[in-house]
Amino acid sequence: MGVLDTEITRLLGCRYPVIQTAMGWVADARLVAATGNAGGFGFLAAATLRPEEVEPAILAVKAASDAPFGINFHLFQPNADDIITLAIRHGLRAVSYGRGPNKAQIRRLKDAGILCIPTVGALKHALKAVELGADALTIQGGEGGGHTGSVPTTILLPQVLDAVDVPVLAAGGFRDGRGLAMALAAGAAGIAMGTRFLMTTDSPVPAPTLAKYVAVNDVSRIEVSLAVDGMRHRLIRNPVLERLEGAGPFARLWLAVKSARRFSSETGMSAGQMVATLMRALREDPSTLSQTVMAASQPMLLQRAMVDGVPDEGLLASGQVAASIDALLSCDALIGGIARDAEALLARFAQPSAVRVTAAH
Repeated sequence: MGVLDTEITRLLGCRYPVIQTAMGWVADARLVAATGNAGGFGFLAAATLRPEEVEPAILAVKAASDAPFGINFHLFQPNADDIITLAIRHGLRAVSYGRGPNKAQIRRLKDAGILCIPTVGALKHALKAVELGADALTIQGGEGGGHTGSVPTTILLPQVLDAVDVPVLAAGGFRDGRGLAMALAAGAAGIAMGTRFLMTTDSPVPAPTLAKYVAVNDVSRIEVSLAVDGMRHRLIRNPVLERLEGAGPFARLWLAVKSARRFSSETGMSAGQMVATLMRALREDPSTLSQTVMAASQPMLLQRAMVDGVPDEGLLASGQVAASIDALLSCDALIGGIARDAEALLARFAQPSAVRVTAAH
């Protein structure tokens, strides 16, 4: 029983309490398998997969790794029940989800022995998730990337630990063994990381986009914006974000529709629908409408950077931690280094002499 043997490693069947989160367009079969093979636990991102792509992706992970893994999706998406069926059929260990929790779907997963591990960004959401049947929680502090809350990890984590009786994973601001040691010392069962896994050599993100992440060395350039869809969204500042933030409601709507139209094969938006949307803006609140259209086109903007490799024409979701990462490691090197450093730190502070020296200072 080592110091890194926690409730979460026992539940998930992984060697280390290091979890790779399900980033859309990023957490593909290769990254999930690499994470599992290195001793962590990965979640496959199904929210950005076409329905017919989900099962092949699950099979691709299983072909590349014998390690357990999970899947992430929105419980409100149209094919959610089909994904649950696939998770049960293929014996996946866990599911993660955010918005749209459904008690009946959660019960179906739990009855099949699949762990339910939602991500929350506020204490009230943590309490609700546990009430609905969550087996564990990932709490994401405001430092995290993409849609994120406003409460820092150092405040949110103890709040949730004091309020729930399920294992809690800490996310938002983690990248190394120091972070894991801090989280475990605070009472967490492990850490979950998104940006750090995005910035690995096992990530599917194209080189031009990865270069943008590595080049960021000023945390002030990784900021929260409401301009994308009206919700808090942490992103690396780039030309797309600057245009969105500098545009008025109608201009923002036009940018949103152009984005959706550019990827019409994905959105299904016809020219007629685009015109109808613009005409409706004349009768409705343009700011609300632009947010609605942006919410629909946001996945395409992410895809432009994360799949097409054109970072200046897409969105760059990122945690603040990207500013402190200057090298791309393999998942094996990353997780192995985190484990070694955390074990050394925790062992050091478990020694009476170390405690006395620290107290003297």
